[in-house]
Amino acid sequence: MRFKTVLLAAILASGAATSVRAQAPGHPASKPEADRLGLSCAQVLKMTSGDWSAYYARKTGPVAANTPNDILSANAVYGKCYDARTDTLAASLAAAGKGPSKAARAEFLAFEADLKDFESKALSDTKPANDSRRKSYADLYEKQFRYEFYQEYESKATKTARAAAAALKAAPATAAPKSAAGAAPAGPTSSAAPAGGGSSTPHEPTTEEQARSNADPVTQAKNRFGKILEELPDDQMHEIHSAFSEVIGAHAIGESTRLAVYRYAIDLLEFEHPTSSEPPPF
Repeated sequence: MRFKTVLLAAILASGAATSVRAQAPGHPASKPEADRLGLSCAQVLKMTSGDWSAYYARKTGPVAANTPNDILSANAVYGKCYDARTDTLAASLAAAGKGPSKAARAEFLAFEADLKDFESKALSDTKPANDSRRKSYADLYEKQFRYEFYQEYESKATKTARAAAAALKAAPATAAPKSAAGAAPAGPTSSAAPAGGGSSTPHEPTTEEQARSNADPVTQAKNRFGKILEELPDDQMHEIHSAFSEVIGAHAIGESTRLAVYRYAIDLLEFEHPTSSEPPPF
């Protein structure tokens, strides 16, 4: 009788352990799910958002293909995967003590708030067609900004580690010999620098320099944005320009982010979306 009791207790304990293991949380972003059509987030993010939308349309059937709801659903799935990747990166940097400071995070939150304010004004003032679709693409841009914010810190950590490794390899075995009397090495005299002979006349760009500037993607996007603003009524133009200036002028952002911000603004303001001038963000 006692043997049966012990055996029954062992079976129940084994079943409970199996149940706990079965219910243990996994890594949902790394596992295929129905809304990702059987793919993992890593597989989804190997595609551009445009390629994913096309794939999603093919797999969900001809009825859904190219309909607004289909694109909204595809973008929502892509956005979830993008957020999951950013969250993983942010957690990894924090665990290693390499992430952004509290002040840097607060500055980025202020940047995001100004983006949202610009988006709200742009959509309410211009009232574009396909408004929900346009909002969906705007959300993807904002996810890109957040990912790039953490990528900068990942890049800094990688560069620091590589520089430290390179310094160890390059360290000399012996110190360099000093000069006999400790004198400074011989070098050019003061005649090497002209005394106030330089001209203060501003440099006028050459034709070649101007052409390079005009071909710069940021310059092109800036010019396109300016033309769109000119087409708006004066009151709308001033309100939208003011909100956009808070994004571009009030925050320290890199060139790649600056370009993305201009493209994001163009996407919001274009009246024919999104195949007119700017492709999907990524």
